[in-house]
Amino acid sequence: MEVRFAGVEVEKGGRRLLDLPELTVGRAAVTALLGPNGAGKTTALRLMAGLERPGRGQVLLDGEPAERAARRAVSYAFQRAVFLRGTVRENLELALRLRGVPAAERGRRIARAAEVCGVGHLLGRDALRLSGGEAQRANLARALALDAGLLLLDEPLSGLDGPSRSALLADLPAMLAATRATVVLVTHDRDEALLLARELVLLLDGRAAAQGLPGEVVRRPPTAAAAAFLGHTVLGQEAVLPGALTVGPGEREFAFAVERVVDLGTHLAAEGRVRGTPARAVIPPGAPPPAPGSEVTVSAPAAAVLRYRDDGRLAE
Repeated sequence: MEVRFAGVEVEKGGRRLLDLPELTVGRAAVTALLGPNGAGKTTALRLMAGLERPGRGQVLLDGEPAERAARRAVSYAFQRAVFLRGTVRENLELALRLRGVPAAERGRRIARAAEVCGVGHLLGRDALRLSGGEAQRANLARALALDAGLLLLDEPLSGLDGPSRSALLADLPAMLAATRATVVLVTHDRDEALLLARELVLLLDGRAAAQGLPGEVVRRPPTAAAAAFLGHTVLGQEAVLPGALTVGPGEREFAFAVERVVDLGTHLAAEGRVRGTPARAVIPPGAPPPAPGSEVTVSAPAAAVLRYRDDGRLAE
């Protein structure tokens, strides 16, 4: 399903939350809306779901206004799983009944979604007594069971403990592949977007700062502001790709003021500043760690250093 934002503007309390003159998503199976808190990600999702209307412009689902199409074409898994009293099965069945799914079809859909999401053993459990990870899987199963053309996921991994998050992140690609829907998910985590999505839309201050294949967007952010959010070390009109700085000489060198050395488990790293900007550099295996308070040379491959113009745009 194609989702098109045409001249969309949303303002609340005198602040512009979204400004999307033209944006189309849904050409890839899974699209991630990535950005910091307050970037407009959830507002965009709610517009697609027909839960809000823009102050100006339209959101179109396959050419039809979202407020008309959403009830039959959209399923939405909210950031926080909310269930009514009763079992997990009863909550899933209620969602299908409200959508008008025939009784004979509801059991088949519930069984399939529960299997895909790994909650078959939870169908008889009290929905209000699930753990965080169990509740989120049941939340996803409910959304998948609706078998809608557009599946919206709002921060599906937020609020989970480390093991639950890791397990769900590992299983999500197969869950999403099992649906025929176009999937749009919201996240503020770059790695989640890279692992889950085939298309990335980076939202900054309510605007689409970048759109494309996730790896390409991260490797070549179109603006210095986008590079900074994506984890690059931005040094004036230059930006170094995440993880590319290493203590020692190399192709592109920088003076680095060491503040401390940290053990990251897999390697040592020096934290400090380059031109007053916080930075981290990998310490090569076997190399002596630099002393805090010293100044050393750090470097990156020339290909890992991007240049930006005075206006903040990527220099071609």
